[in-house]
Amino acid sequence: MGQAGNPNQVEIDLRVEPPNSADARWCVEQYFAELAGRFETGFDPSRSNPARDQELTPPTGFFVVARLDGAPVGCGALKRVDAATGEIKRMWTAPVARGHGIARKILRVLETTARDVGLRRLRLETNRTLTEAQALYRSEGYQEVPRFNDEPYAHHWFEKRLDID
Repeated sequence: MGQAGNPNQVEIDLRVEPPNSADARWCVEQYFAELAGRFETGFDPSRSNPARDQELTPPTGFFVVARLDGAPVGCGALKRVDAATGEIKRMWTAPVARGHGIARKILRVLETTARDVGLRRLRLETNRTLTEAQALYRSEGYQEVPRFNDEPYAHHWFEKRLDID
């Protein structure tokens, strides 16, 4: 848990697991509920571009659950788009666990996984109300790019080249 001298340092357990596990499903449900409350027009998952379980399962994708004291507190996923490109999906951290760098850790695990499977570029999209997500992506080297999909809830599209780090 916390280390002496730094009460903000917490030990997070990050694991790739099936996107249909109980903890993964719980995280996605919480994520969707938060989006519904934060987006100006609400959020209906059936209108959003889907990320199906099989697309988030190895070898075509990966779903990461973050746990603190054994309880799920965050998630993120990697979906292969083509031989060189992956898409980051379902990035979420529980409000009670924010401020500990959990989302950054999840993102870095997904980037490492993407490199390990030969991807050279990652993309993602986000909503304008998710300013903290935009700040995270920019701080991790993602550049805003033109729209690359028709996600109805997105206002910002980002990309990071993994082969030029």
